[in-house]
This record gives sequence, structure tokens and C-alpha cells, in this order.
Amino acid sequence: MKKMIYHLIAAAVICLDQLTKYLVRANMQPGDRIPVIGDWMSIYYVQNTGTAFSMFSGNRFVTVFLTSALIIFCLVFIIYEARAGEHIVSVLFTFVAAGGISNMIDRLALGFVTDMISCGSFAVFNVADICITCGCALSMIALIVLYKDDKSGSKEA
Repeated sequence: MKKMIYHLIAAAVICLDQLTKYLVRANMQPGDRIPVIGDWMSIYYVQNTGTAFSMFSGNRFVTVFLTSALIIFCLVFIIYEARAGEHIVSVLFTFVAAGGISNMIDRLALGFVTDMISCGSFAVFNVADICITCGCALSMIALIVLYKDDKSGSKEA
């Protein structure tokens, strides 16, 4: 039953991300902007051919390779941590993996990732990017808290 939660989280993230991307592509043209909160936040349709912050733009091989490596790392980590009983870290890495999978769907199907959330002069991002960023940040915090007293290289030997 505990494994089912990972599948449900991943499905929810991928469905929500793909739905928002579809709605933007169906109703907007690239470059269109719809203000949400004044000039600070808007829906801004961008076709991103790169990775985070548009790094490696136009280099599909690198973006697919990096995303694949991220997904594989997360899946291995999820399995390892779930077996070790650290389910919170596994849940957080599920958000990261699901975001990566959803962006990979765009890359493979469309040749770009649909980004649409713009805050001020910050980068344009999507739901998957939010899941990846928050999942990574919270995972790091959780790992620090969980393993802060772990002395792997103990001097007691």
C-alpha cells in the first residue's frame, strides 16, 4: 500500500502539469502574456528548448540525457530510501522524478518544454519545475535532518 502513494503522487503531478501545459498551448501563442497579479505575475507562454533557466537551449541530446539521468537517480534513490524506511524522502524524490518525467514527455513529443508561469523578471517555469525545485530543496533539508547524527566514518573503531 505504501508503494501506491508514490504512484498516485507521480500520476497527480504529471496529470496536473500536462493539463496546464495543454491549456496554455491550446489557448495562447508563444510570447502571449496574461497578467495575473499586475506586472509581477503573469501567464507567459514560452517554448523552452533548454533545461532549467534555459541552459543548453537547442541541444536536445544534452537536455534529454540530463533529464534521463535525473529521473534514474531519483528512482534509484526512491527505492533505496523506501526500503530503508525513509518514506518522506522517497515522497519528495517522487515529486522530483514526476516533474522530470512530465518535462521529458514535452521534450520527446514536442521538442520543447512548455513554460508559462512568470514572476517578475525571474525565469519562466511550469508545474513540473515547481515540483522538481521544491522536491529537491525539501529533500536536502530532510536528508540533513535525518542524517545529521549519522557518523559514517566513526572514530570509535
